[in-house]
Amino acid sequence: MVVDELGVGVRASPRKTRTGEANAQRILDAALDVFAAYGFQGARIDQIAAAAGLSKPNLLYYFRTKEDLYTAVLRRTLDMWLEPLRELDSSSDPRVALGAYIARKLDYSRSHPTASRLFAMEMLQGAPHLGAALAGNLHDMVEAKSRIIESWIREGRLRPVDPKHLIFAIWSTTQHYADFGIQIRSLTGKGIEDADFYETTRLTLTSILLDGVLPSRGECRDV
Repeated sequence: MVVDELGVGVRASPRKTRTGEANAQRILDAALDVFAAYGFQGARIDQIAAAAGLSKPNLLYYFRTKEDLYTAVLRRTLDMWLEPLRELDSSSDPRVALGAYIARKLDYSRSHPTASRLFAMEMLQGAPHLGAALAGNLHDMVEAKSRIIESWIREGRLRPVDPKHLIFAIWSTTQHYADFGIQIRSLTGKGIEDADFYETTRLTLTSILLDGVLPSRGECRDV
Protein backbone atom coordinates (compact mmCIF):
# COMPACT_ATOMS: atom_id res chain seq x y z
CA MET A 1 0.00 0.00 0.00
CA VAL A 2 1.28 3.44 -0.91
CA VAL A 3 -0.08 6.89 -0.09
CA ASP A 4 -0.36 9.48 -2.83
CA GLU A 5 0.08 13.24 -2.42
CA LEU A 6 -3.59 13.67 -1.54
CA GLY A 7 -3.28 11.26 1.36
CA VAL A 8 -5.24 8.48 -0.34
CA GLY A 9 -4.00 4.93 0.21
CA VAL A 10 -3.82 3.04 -3.08
CA ARG A 11 -2.30 -0.20 -4.22
CA ALA A 12 1.00 0.21 -6.03
CA SER A 13 0.55 -0.45 -9.74
CA PRO A 14 1.37 -4.10 -10.44
CA ARG A 15 2.47 -3.34 -13.96
CA LYS A 16 4.56 -0.51 -15.32
CA THR A 17 4.29 -1.61 -18.94
CA ARG A 18 2.38 0.38 -21.51
CA THR A 19 -0.18 -2.40 -21.70
CA GLY A 20 -0.61 -2.39 -17.94
CA GLU A 21 -1.05 1.38 -17.79
CA ALA A 22 -3.50 1.27 -20.71
CA ASN A 23 -5.53 -1.45 -18.99
CA ALA A 24 -5.63 0.51 -15.74
CA GLN A 25 -6.90 3.61 -17.54
CA ARG A 26 -9.45 1.54 -19.44
CA ILE A 27 -10.71 0.12 -16.16
CA LEU A 28 -10.95 3.60 -14.63
CA ASP A 29 -12.86 4.91 -17.65
CA ALA A 30 -15.32 2.02 -17.51
CA ALA A 31 -15.67 2.31 -13.74
CA LEU A 32 -16.49 6.00 -14.02
CA ASP A 33 -19.46 5.27 -16.30
CA VAL A 34 -20.74 2.37 -14.19
CA PHE A 35 -20.38 4.18 -10.86
CA ALA A 36 -22.07 7.27 -12.32
CA ALA A 37 -24.98 5.16 -13.54
CA TYR A 38 -25.48 2.94 -10.48
CA GLY A 39 -23.66 4.60 -7.59
CA PHE A 40 -21.08 2.91 -5.42
CA GLN A 41 -23.54 0.52 -3.79
CA GLY A 42 -25.29 -0.48 -7.02
CA ALA A 43 -22.22 -0.93 -9.20
CA ARG A 44 -20.73 -4.42 -9.55
CA ILE A 45 -17.17 -5.41 -10.35
CA ASP A 46 -18.33 -7.79 -13.09
CA GLN A 47 -20.24 -4.92 -14.76
CA ILE A 48 -17.12 -2.78 -14.76
CA ALA A 49 -14.94 -5.61 -16.04
CA ALA A 50 -17.37 -6.27 -18.91
CA ALA A 51 -17.48 -2.56 -19.78
CA ALA A 52 -13.67 -2.49 -19.81
CA GLY A 53 -13.48 -5.62 -21.98
CA LEU A 54 -11.59 -7.55 -19.29
CA SER A 55 -12.31 -10.53 -17.09
CA LYS A 56 -13.18 -9.95 -13.44
CA PRO A 57 -9.94 -11.62 -12.23
CA ASN A 58 -7.96 -9.43 -14.62
CA LEU A 59 -9.61 -6.30 -13.23
CA LEU A 60 -8.91 -7.41 -9.67
CA TYR A 61 -5.25 -7.77 -10.63
CA TYR A 62 -5.17 -3.97 -10.92
CA PHE A 63 -7.63 -2.99 -8.18
CA ARG A 64 -8.16 -5.33 -5.24
CA THR A 65 -11.65 -4.18 -4.24
CA LYS A 66 -14.56 -2.15 -5.51
CA GLU A 67 -13.75 0.50 -2.93
CA ASP A 68 -10.14 0.74 -4.15
CA LEU A 69 -11.42 1.22 -7.68
CA TYR A 70 -14.03 3.79 -6.69
CA THR A 71 -11.48 5.78 -4.71
CA ALA A 72 -9.05 5.66 -7.65
CA VAL A 73 -11.73 7.05 -9.98
CA LEU A 74 -12.44 9.94 -7.61
CA ARG A 75 -8.74 10.55 -6.98
CA ARG A 76 -8.08 10.78 -10.71
CA THR A 77 -10.74 13.49 -11.00
CA LEU A 78 -9.31 15.39 -8.04
CA ASP A 79 -5.79 15.15 -9.45
CA MET A 80 -7.02 16.54 -12.77
CA TRP A 81 -8.79 19.46 -11.11
CA LEU A 82 -5.83 20.31 -8.90
CA GLU A 83 -3.26 20.37 -11.69
CA PRO A 84 -4.04 23.98 -12.75
CA LEU A 85 -4.36 25.08 -9.11
CA ARG A 86 -0.79 23.91 -8.50
CA GLU A 87 0.36 26.30 -11.22
CA LEU A 88 -0.76 29.46 -9.36
CA ASP A 89 2.44 31.31 -8.54
CA SER A 90 2.98 34.52 -6.60
CA SER A 91 5.10 35.97 -9.41
CA SER A 92 2.26 35.60 -11.93
CA ASP A 93 -0.09 38.38 -13.01
CA PRO A 94 -3.32 37.66 -11.08
CA ARG A 95 -5.50 38.54 -14.08
CA VAL A 96 -3.64 36.09 -16.30
CA ALA A 97 -3.24 33.37 -13.67
CA LEU A 98 -6.83 33.43 -12.41
CA GLY A 99 -8.23 33.80 -15.92
CA ALA A 100 -6.29 30.73 -17.03
CA TYR A 101 -7.44 28.81 -13.95
CA ILE A 102 -11.09 29.63 -14.65
CA ALA A 103 -10.70 28.54 -18.28
CA ARG A 104 -9.00 25.26 -17.35
CA LYS A 105 -11.66 24.39 -14.77
CA LEU A 106 -14.46 25.17 -17.21
CA ASP A 107 -12.75 23.11 -19.89
CA TYR A 108 -12.64 20.15 -17.51
CA SER A 109 -16.39 20.52 -16.98
CA ARG A 110 -16.83 20.36 -20.75
CA SER A 111 -14.51 17.40 -21.33
CA HIS A 112 -15.24 15.39 -18.14
CA PRO A 113 -18.85 16.09 -17.07
CA THR A 114 -19.48 12.56 -15.80
CA ALA A 115 -16.42 12.70 -13.55
CA SER A 116 -17.60 16.01 -12.11
CA ARG A 117 -21.07 14.65 -11.36
CA LEU A 118 -19.69 11.53 -9.68
CA PHE A 119 -17.40 13.69 -7.54
CA ALA A 120 -20.38 15.86 -6.57
CA MET A 121 -22.28 12.73 -5.54
CA GLU A 122 -19.39 11.73 -3.28
CA MET A 123 -19.41 15.18 -1.64
CA LEU A 124 -23.19 15.11 -1.11
CA GLN A 125 -22.82 11.78 0.67
CA GLY A 126 -20.27 13.23 3.09
CA ALA A 127 -17.09 12.19 1.23
CA PRO A 128 -16.87 8.71 2.82
CA HIS A 129 -14.13 7.66 0.38
CA LEU A 130 -12.21 10.94 0.06
CA GLY A 131 -12.47 12.40 3.54
CA ALA A 132 -8.81 11.79 4.31
CA ALA A 133 -7.72 13.48 1.09
CA LEU A 134 -9.90 16.52 1.73
CA ALA A 135 -8.61 16.94 5.28
CA GLY A 136 -4.99 16.18 4.42
CA ASN A 137 -2.87 17.36 1.53
CA LEU A 138 -5.77 19.01 -0.33
CA HIS A 139 -6.26 21.23 2.70
CA ASP A 140 -2.54 22.05 2.70
CA MET A 141 -2.58 22.90 -1.00
CA VAL A 142 -5.55 25.25 -0.65
CA GLU A 143 -3.81 26.91 2.30
CA ALA A 144 -0.67 27.42 0.20
CA LYS A 145 -2.58 28.90 -2.74
CA SER A 146 -4.57 31.10 -0.37
CA ARG A 147 -1.28 32.58 0.81
CA ILE A 148 -0.43 33.42 -2.79
CA ILE A 149 -3.75 35.22 -3.19
CA GLU A 150 -3.09 37.04 0.09
CA SER A 151 0.28 38.19 -1.27
CA TRP A 152 -1.47 39.64 -4.34
CA ILE A 153 -3.85 41.48 -2.02
CA ARG A 154 -0.98 42.91 0.05
CA GLU A 155 0.70 44.09 -3.14
CA GLY A 156 -2.48 45.85 -4.27
CA ARG A 157 -2.93 43.54 -7.24
CA LEU A 158 -6.24 42.20 -5.89
CA ARG A 159 -8.96 43.78 -3.80
CA PRO A 160 -9.28 42.50 -0.23
CA VAL A 161 -11.19 39.23 -0.49
CA ASP A 162 -11.20 35.96 1.41
CA PRO A 163 -8.88 33.75 -0.68
CA LYS A 164 -10.69 30.51 0.07
CA HIS A 165 -14.05 31.93 -0.91
CA LEU A 166 -12.53 33.08 -4.19
CA ILE A 167 -11.27 29.55 -4.86
CA PHE A 168 -14.66 28.11 -3.88
CA ALA A 169 -16.43 30.56 -6.21
CA ILE A 170 -14.27 29.43 -9.13
CA TRP A 171 -14.92 25.78 -8.31
CA SER A 172 -18.67 26.16 -7.92
CA THR A 173 -19.32 28.30 -11.00
CA THR A 174 -17.23 26.22 -13.37
CA GLN A 175 -18.43 22.84 -12.08
CA HIS A 176 -22.06 23.98 -12.27
CA TYR A 177 -21.95 23.58 -16.06
CA ALA A 178 -21.19 19.88 -15.66
CA ASP A 179 -23.19 19.02 -12.55
CA PHE A 180 -26.31 20.91 -13.72
CA GLY A 181 -25.78 20.45 -17.44
CA ILE A 182 -29.30 19.07 -17.97
CA GLN A 183 -30.84 22.12 -16.31
CA ILE A 184 -28.70 24.48 -18.37
CA ARG A 185 -29.66 22.77 -21.63
CA SER A 186 -33.33 22.83 -20.61
CA LEU A 187 -33.18 26.58 -20.03
CA THR A 188 -30.92 27.64 -22.90
CA GLY A 189 -31.15 24.84 -25.43
CA LYS A 190 -27.37 24.53 -25.32
CA GLY A 191 -24.54 23.25 -23.14
CA ILE A 192 -20.84 23.94 -22.94
CA GLU A 193 -20.16 21.24 -25.50
CA ASP A 194 -21.38 23.89 -27.98
CA ALA A 195 -18.33 25.98 -28.94
CA ASP A 196 -20.09 29.35 -29.02
CA PHE A 197 -21.93 28.71 -25.76
CA TYR A 198 -18.68 27.59 -24.13
CA GLU A 199 -16.88 30.77 -25.17
CA THR A 200 -19.74 32.96 -23.96
CA THR A 201 -19.70 31.09 -20.66
CA ARG A 202 -15.93 31.46 -20.28
CA LEU A 203 -15.99 35.18 -20.98
CA THR A 204 -18.97 35.76 -18.69
CA LEU A 205 -17.55 33.83 -15.74
CA THR A 206 -14.15 35.45 -16.17
CA SER A 207 -15.74 38.90 -16.19
CA ILE A 208 -17.96 38.24 -13.18
CA LEU A 209 -15.23 36.64 -11.08
CA LEU A 210 -12.29 38.86 -11.99
CA ASP A 211 -14.11 42.19 -12.15
CA GLY A 212 -15.07 41.61 -8.55
CA VAL A 213 -11.51 41.12 -7.31
CA LEU A 214 -9.24 43.06 -9.66
CA PRO A 215 -8.64 46.66 -8.56
CA SER A 216 -9.67 49.53 -10.80
CA ARG A 217 -7.01 51.94 -12.06
CA GLY A 218 -7.67 54.27 -9.15
CA GLU A 219 -7.22 51.46 -6.65
CA CYS A 220 -3.89 50.22 -8.02
CA ARG A 221 -0.74 51.16 -6.18
CA ASP A 222 2.92 50.77 -6.97
CA VAL A 223 4.61 47.77 -5.35
